[in-house]
Amino acid sequence: MMKKILTLALFGLFVLVPLAAPPAARAEISSQKEIHVAPGDTQEEIISFGGHVLIEGKVKNDVVVIGGSITVSGEVGQSVVGIGSRVIVKSTASIGKDLAALGGTLEKEPGCTIGGDTVYFQTRELGDRLFKDGHLFKGVFSLSLIPIIIVVKLIIIFLWLIVAVMGAALFPKPLAFAAGEIRKHFWPALGTGIVAILVFTMLMFFAVLLSFILIGIPIALALAVAGTIVWVFGRLAVFFLLGESALRALRSRNVSAMGAVLMGLLVVSLAGFVPVLGFLFTFVMNAVGWGIAIRTKFGSRENWFVKKPVC
Repeated sequence: MMKKILTLALFGLFVLVPLAAPPAARAEISSQKEIHVAPGDTQEEIISFGGHVLIEGKVKNDVVVIGGSITVSGEVGQSVVGIGSRVIVKSTASIGKDLAALGGTLEKEPGCTIGGDTVYFQTRELGDRLFKDGHLFKGVFSLSLIPIIIVVKLIIIFLWLIVAVMGAALFPKPLAFAAGEIRKHFWPALGTGIVAILVFTMLMFFAVLLSFILIGIPIALALAVAGTIVWVFGRLAVFFLLGESALRALRSRNVSAMGAVLMGLLVVSLAGFVPVLGFLFTFVMNAVGWGIAIRTKFGSRENWFVKKPVC
């Protein structure tokens, strides 16, 4: 269930993206302002960036807040997700599904009704436990380096944004087919990708060793180019899969390749900021991308691992 809540949080964060958001969304979306659902009022859905949300009436679907605060004393039909937020659930509150506080604080009064699970996850506490005194990487994730890390990540996200726009514009059908194959054959794609990454790493290692006698230099360059192509296509296919799933969850009927890829990019980008879990998520998605690029011949609808019948 925790995976479902984390996925919901990741998906809900980026519905403001113009190219990815459903054209007829009826959610209340805000940035750094107060949203008040008064007693007797009904709201479809609430998504807030840095705002303060007070729910005394009814929200039919989900409530997602990044930063700011959430106070629930009324009814929420689906889930309540706070990311780095102060979440307060009063005794009169009724939440139809899950309650998740990812970072920030959670105050839950006795008597409230929660239909699903309650997850309270603090990234700071996790980081303190993993990188406490005496640990091998002490100081690597110190506070002074956080701005640098964030800037580097934002630059990488910007570069991927350029690649995503170009890839979605030039290869929409291959990406859509590859994403569909991931959905159908996730585990085979993951296994193929892990093996491919290991083989590629070994080949690059030997090519680097051969570089001392010059012959390895062109081999290493060729391997680097081939690996980059496989990696980029596979990553875009993963973007497409995650973005399309996110938009479907948001009840978008017509999902464009551009919208799906951009939404997927933002989902993966946010996941990369989560300590440890973000690294594992990125590694798995990279492996799946490598595997599906190889298995589908870059979305050409031909599977190298399926034997064709002989006439």
